[in-house]
Amino acid sequence: MSANKMPSMLSAYLQLHFIVFIWGFTAILGKLIEIPPVEVVFYRTLMASVGLFILLKWRKLPIQVPRKELWIILGTGLLIAVHWILFFLAARISNVSVCLAGMATASLWTSFIDPIVNKRKVKFYEPIVAIISVIGIVVVFQSTIDAAMGFIVAIMSAFLAAVFTVINGKLVAKQNHFTITYYEMVGACATVVLFFPIYGYWFAEDGLTLALTSNDFAYLLILSLVCTVYAYSIAVKLMQRLTAFAINLTINLEPVYGITVAVFLFGGDEKMDNNFYWGTSIIVLSVIMYPLLRRYFEGKNIKRDIVR
Repeated sequence: MSANKMPSMLSAYLQLHFIVFIWGFTAILGKLIEIPPVEVVFYRTLMASVGLFILLKWRKLPIQVPRKELWIILGTGLLIAVHWILFFLAARISNVSVCLAGMATASLWTSFIDPIVNKRKVKFYEPIVAIISVIGIVVVFQSTIDAAMGFIVAIMSAFLAAVFTVINGKLVAKQNHFTITYYEMVGACATVVLFFPIYGYWFAEDGLTLALTSNDFAYLLILSLVCTVYAYSIAVKLMQRLTAFAINLTINLEPVYGITVAVFLFGGDEKMDNNFYWGTSIIVLSVIMYPLLRRYFEGKNIKRDIVR
């Protein structure tokens, strides 16, 4: 991408926050959709794959990628599939608030995974900010002890999110972001299809639930086209400008956006005690601190906030 088309830092952060706001609806949609989480991920990735294929053809964007990178992208899709299954499962077995709070650990995992994958030194303030975020999560956890299993599942989902975010940071330097997202959705969909026989026999009491109500179909379209084709693809593109850590740290705001809407939609089922809101406030503080600390310690040397 040429320099004049590269979004400014402010523009990139504004786009990121808008995307995180959209992602705040994913747990809500996952709770509104009646079919089980595995089937949700199947339809989400299938619809997203079809939508992205049409988009690539319409805009005449490259579809072919080198075989070595193709397998990496498809493998990343596997991680995404498991991440989304755990994400929606956490929302089902606890509630939207607990699911989103657990996802906030993604920045902590990223602060350790990113330096290992990209072979760079750990910037001392990244673990500090991540630890502050985790303190907020611990405070949240004190208020949701009855939903411990949902919180643990959400943390597992967050770990996978950190891994594939770092991988995407390397992929986007070589391939178009829509092409990457297309093959990742294909890989994720294929993963779920291959898992169907095991899932249907061992885990699904009544077999696969693939019949959709009109409401489920509408919610899945929103989940696939808005939250995935648009939001996920743009998030991958922003990795040309923002670090994986900065992106996952900002995603910690998902609980703020998502819980606000969830309380409005679901009322008492989502209202938590004061510890939850204090913890969420600490998480928000960590998100605000990161760009300020980075600018202070790295100053004018920051010409591009890019993953290398």
